[in-house]
Amino acid sequence: MFRPYKINIKYLSLPHYTLARYCSTSLLLSSGFWLPTVVYFNMVKAIVFDLDNTLMDFSRLKKLAIRGGVKGMLEAGLQADEEAVYKRIFEIYEEKGWEYQTVFDDVIMEFHGQQNHKFLAAAIIAYKRSREASMVPYPGVYATLMALIKKGIKLAVVSDAPGREAWLRLCQLNFHHLFDVVVTHSDTGEFKPSPKPFKLALEKLGLEATDCIMVGDWAERDMTGAKNIGMTTVFARYGDIFNTQDHGGDFEIARVRDILDIVNQLGE
Repeated sequence: MFRPYKINIKYLSLPHYTLARYCSTSLLLSSGFWLPTVVYFNMVKAIVFDLDNTLMDFSRLKKLAIRGGVKGMLEAGLQADEEAVYKRIFEIYEEKGWEYQTVFDDVIMEFHGQQNHKFLAAAIIAYKRSREASMVPYPGVYATLMALIKKGIKLAVVSDAPGREAWLRLCQLNFHHLFDVVVTHSDTGEFKPSPKPFKLALEKLGLEATDCIMVGDWAERDMTGAKNIGMTTVFARYGDIFNTQDHGGDFEIARVRDILDIVNQLGE
């Protein structure tokens, strides 16, 4: 026997819902007859977040920390132009990755001609002080995470950062106790959009892809990777540093707390 069920038609236009759970129901036609049908609906059980530029402004943090490190080297006696050293550091990051750990060694060698432990120590200390001072979450993140937890929704992180660096950030943000699952590059050895990080997170959560939402700022990695395995995708426009025009996500949010509206919509 079919039961009447109120639906919001505009959400049924999303192709993702062909993968969602089914519920037997019926629609009341204008003629007064009940039409048996199948309606797709989604009850969100978990939200998976990217870390950098999704929960925290990593780009701003990196710039301020590097600026602090460069000033530290110059104050310690490195004879070089501040802007030239600063620019060269970011060129090295572009070549070797944003988590490259010996960038100060490289620029000291380039601008000084040999290694200098005094310059290196000054750079590291100044970098860490600047980083710690600027490592804060985006506005509304903590309140949003707590609201999701109160709804009974599990939380996870899937990050391309190495394990140690990702956990250092989470602990400093005081987020380490909020997430049920954290998957980093160290756990799979593969970067998004590889399905491995996403599938490992789902396995640890004990959920299917259709139970979960992925929130991220990088279209080619976060949106593509999550959508390829059947997750609902939400593009974090506020963290986009590439001026992305076509992100390919199912939804877009301008601030973190907007995810609560999407959760409510999908649960209607």
